[in-house]
Amino acid sequence: MKAKVAERGQVTIPKALRDSMGIRPGTILEFHEEAGHIVIEKAKNVDAVDKVYGALGRGRRTDDVIRELRGDP
Repeated sequence: MKAKVAERGQVTIPKALRDSMGIRPGTILEFHEEAGHIVIEKAKNVDAVDKVYGALGRGRRTDDVIRELRGDP
């Protein structure tokens, strides 16, 4: 995968990588140089919301989850 650096130094992370790495808006990334390469890692400080984000699983509609939590048929 390749990405072009924009005029202001911005780069778009390819969607496939964002999805596989769990990178979403607000995710903090750390950058450093290692042996002539740029290394990007998700920040290790994880807040409470990030710990449970996605715990309900994909493919379930919000209405169905709420109905189940309430005990509605």
